[in-house]
Amino acid sequence: MMAAKSTTANLIDRLPKVRGRLIADASLAKLTWFRVGGPAEVLFRPADIDDLAQFLAATPQDIAITLLGVGSNLLVRDGGVPGVVIRLGEPFTKLEIGGHDIVAGAGISNLKLANAARDAGIAGFEFLSGIPGSLGGSLRMNAGAYGAEIANVAVSVEALDRAGVRHTIAAADMGYSYRHDSVADDLIFVAASLRGQAGDPAIIGERMTRIQTEREETQPVKTPTGGSTFVNPQGQKAWQLVDQAGCRGLTRGGAMVSEKHTNFLVNIGNATAADIEGLGEEVRRRVFAQSGITLEWEIRRIGVAADTVPHLVDNGDAQ
Repeated sequence: MMAAKSTTANLIDRLPKVRGRLIADASLAKLTWFRVGGPAEVLFRPADIDDLAQFLAATPQDIAITLLGVGSNLLVRDGGVPGVVIRLGEPFTKLEIGGHDIVAGAGISNLKLANAARDAGIAGFEFLSGIPGSLGGSLRMNAGAYGAEIANVAVSVEALDRAGVRHTIAAADMGYSYRHDSVADDLIFVAASLRGQAGDPAIIGERMTRIQTEREETQPVKTPTGGSTFVNPQGQKAWQLVDQAGCRGLTRGGAMVSEKHTNFLVNIGNATAADIEGLGEEVRRRVFAQSGITLEWEIRRIGVAADTVPHLVDNGDAQ
């Protein structure tokens, strides 16, 4: 479980002074789309990139640091997250446009970025309007949908390492592949240079409307969820494998495999993180038993687990 309050106080005492905010025992459930999970031992909201860089440089190396985006593709375990959780807020949402080039902070939402590109007559960013989350998370996982991915528009990425040193990484050096990059896990993305092509704002807007309509019709967007749960195996669709394994409507505690889209797990009421993660692991087990394919988690899972393991219930078409 989470460190005791006295330990948390001691942790804050070990941290450097900042211009942003340091918050002890901060709730993370309200910051994630699943609306579950324990607290951060300490939550840090940096004032700007320099504040973050100085914090990283002065923070002892034995203190764990975890980055939190907008919490759309994330599961925080019930025991919370030891160490420091960093949340990039408004100072990291700035955006500059020149020609077909966009320089954006990693904290900007994908939808806001897509809207800005549309208004500027820059095509190529429409797909982001259908991907919940922030630019930083999209850069980290090479987010994609509707026939495009972030690797198609990325030019370079600005990042800070654990020592607070700033790096500029060319997109060609990110090692992008399907839902993956190959740069160091401890790099914190703070901004990116992106490039699209000339487009008619009206046509771009029409495509974005189609994407958002399709998303609303096919995904459980009005229920707390973490987005796509599993990576599509090569040549396969994760949702089809889940469906074929009889998992549609399968529940564990307050978590359920969506009946609308089986590659989504949803919080149907008072779910715990253990409910959601346990359900996901049961789906993986059943898919492997049925097809011999091991599904890989697309949802990022962080923190310390708690000892809650409710029983499984089959609903509807589940077998």
